[in-house]
Amino acid sequence: MGIKEMLNLAWVPSILMLGLVYVVYVLIGGVVFWKLEGDLGEKDISRLVVNKKRLLTTYTCLNQDGLEEVAQVVQDASKVGLSLKGNYTTDGFWKFTSSAVFAATVVTTIGYGNMSPSSTAGQIFCVFFALFGIPLNMVVLNRVGKYMLVIERNISDFVQGKTRRRRCTRFFVHLVSYLSGTVLFFVVPMLVFQQHEGWTYSQAIYYCFITLSTIGFGDFVADSNPDKVYPEWYSVLMASWIFFGLAWLALLINHSMDILERLNTHFKQRWAGQKQEEECGSAEGGNPETQVEEEDEIKTPPITQ
Repeated sequence: MGIKEMLNLAWVPSILMLGLVYVVYVLIGGVVFWKLEGDLGEKDISRLVVNKKRLLTTYTCLNQDGLEEVAQVVQDASKVGLSLKGNYTTDGFWKFTSSAVFAATVVTTIGYGNMSPSSTAGQIFCVFFALFGIPLNMVVLNRVGKYMLVIERNISDFVQGKTRRRRCTRFFVHLVSYLSGTVLFFVVPMLVFQQHEGWTYSQAIYYCFITLSTIGFGDFVADSNPDKVYPEWYSVLMASWIFFGLAWLALLINHSMDILERLNTHFKQRWAGQKQEEECGSAEGGNPETQVEEEDEIKTPPITQ
């Protein structure tokens, strides 16, 4: 077996091409983010420097060390979820409901970063909790996603039996499923978060996708503002939305991966078919001298004695 056959057998060119596309995609994303956010970040830094100087000028009793101490207090208060407005304090992050939501963000690998265990026992428990919880979460989400797919296929088969149109029926059922999931896991939560968190619609839809895709930047986190009083059902609704939304988005991503795999297989088959036709054509063309010899052998009668 030659080197060329070995490369074709291992599909090394396709792997390299896929890796090249991945690297180029990431670099393009980096350039776009750099152009969109770079200038804005420099403006934010300049504005903060001006505000810092103005603060030190206004409050002459506050020097650099005092400013650092105030900043540390604000940072510590934000970590535990305490409000610095007024003369009252909230219960902080570590209530039962918010702790349950935190446990959900751990096993789903969202990890907002707005709250984290600070005690040694809590950190050790978090390690083992995530070690067993993440695989369990993946298994459960995979099973729930399969049930969603089964329900979708049963509906598709039922409608197909009534209409006798397979492709149109499957396309219509998939489209309705995607639109229903978009409304249920993006549009409705967007309205709820806009109402209870005071975010804009773009911020709310951004938070929905960042959460359900398990990216979890932590720049926007629902049910974490210490200056707001949330209803008791809010945390339960959030946990349910995260769980079923992850299952639906995982199903959607699996469908997208399946479409990409089918396109890849289709192009591979076309490429292999063209290559086979070229090889067959070259084999049929052959060497002209060989063709002449073969024609002479056919035309020349056998010699008899």
